[in-house]
Amino acid sequence: MDMKPGLYQQQVMKLTMTQELSQAIALLQFSTQELLVYLETKWLENPLLTIESSAGSHELPRDQFKGNRVKNTGKSSNWIEQIGDEAPSLEKYLLAQIGVDVLNKMELKALIHLIRNIDENGYLRISLENEAVSVGLSASAVFKALDILLQLEPHGIGARNLQECLLIQVRQACERPLAEKLLRTYFLPFVDKKWKELTKELGVSLKEIQDEFDYIQTLNPRPGAIFTSEKPSYIVPDVVVEYKDGKFCVGQYEGNTLQLRVNESYLQKMQNHHDPNVNRFLQEKWQEYQWLSKGILQRKETILQVMKKIVEKQPEYFFRGLGFLKPMTMKEIADDLEIHESTVSRVVRGKYVQTSFGTVEMRSFFSSALQSTEQEDVSGTKVRNALQSIIELENKQKPHSDQELAKILRDEHGFVLSRRTVAKYREQLGIPSSVKRKRYE
Repeated sequence: MDMKPGLYQQQVMKLTMTQELSQAIALLQFSTQELLVYLETKWLENPLLTIESSAGSHELPRDQFKGNRVKNTGKSSNWIEQIGDEAPSLEKYLLAQIGVDVLNKMELKALIHLIRNIDENGYLRISLENEAVSVGLSASAVFKALDILLQLEPHGIGARNLQECLLIQVRQACERPLAEKLLRTYFLPFVDKKWKELTKELGVSLKEIQDEFDYIQTLNPRPGAIFTSEKPSYIVPDVVVEYKDGKFCVGQYEGNTLQLRVNESYLQKMQNHHDPNVNRFLQEKWQEYQWLSKGILQRKETILQVMKKIVEKQPEYFFRGLGFLKPMTMKEIADDLEIHESTVSRVVRGKYVQTSFGTVEMRSFFSSALQSTEQEDVSGTKVRNALQSIIELENKQKPHSDQELAKILRDEHGFVLSRRTVAKYREQLGIPSSVKRKRYE
């Protein structure tokens, strides 16, 4: 073997991750909201870009965007209509319940400090002793402020944990001594439904414990949630599937499309500039515009291609509804379209499709095949729907075990599943075990 150093020529094939390819991959996996935020960032960086909305087909002013917020362009005369949209202040709401002479200056300072450390669920997650030292307050003032706080509405606000939160609300009822005792002394065995041990120790029946359990479930475990300022997020579909003229049509949802255009006035103004740095800047921004335009177009076409193939493979699903989804993998779609499986995965990430029976996530169309007694594979979604229906109709005094559920699925629905698989699907549906589903009447 020749081990001498030397120069050799070798031809190899190598995939290079160019900036254009990297950007195309990023655009493909963005959800609609993520894409809008990304385009907003690029828009602010690139003066050549103009974004046109499909709703009005007009240029959106640049000063509308600042810190991912849209500037309010409403008339000043409408200010009174916006008052109701303001989230209530937890601090003001709680302080309004306290009399002027109840607390001295230090105790009021301690109370305000505690209120400002309440989390979004209404819990106080700080060490009182350490906080008293860090803000220069006496321990007595902090604990008196806490006593006042725990008496305020909504009941349970300022509690240190779930047990204390529920206990405060039960004490306000004044007519639930058993519920209070269960929460105070037997909290863990009570929530774990180890009730037979409790009946012997407390001398009560299972029915009485069941009644207290039902009552406690009506309490509010998150008393601070009504004061949260977080606004709800809305699902915007990327594609629409409609049945027209005897066939399914797949198209882009018109309500969320944004188109990139060149700012012609800016481009003409700067083209006559003789500064080489300005020309280099314009060249870079022009290339970025072309990459973005091409990437958005490829994203749109790829999403539509994948969705059309899904519709082609799942006609029963779109004709008859959610219970008729057939087993299908991303690899099947990728092979039919001659693209990589990871591309399909990026396409369906965070994307939604509007159908005649609602808006569903594109990822939900993919499920593994499960064996059935009819020699035909079934999807996991269909099995989960059947499992949920069986549990909803079961006798709550004698709920089915996972082994019994597996037998019912086989005998009545033809689905061949092991007990462990049934348990996995049950947990995915958020359904507790038979022990915790049991009711005592």
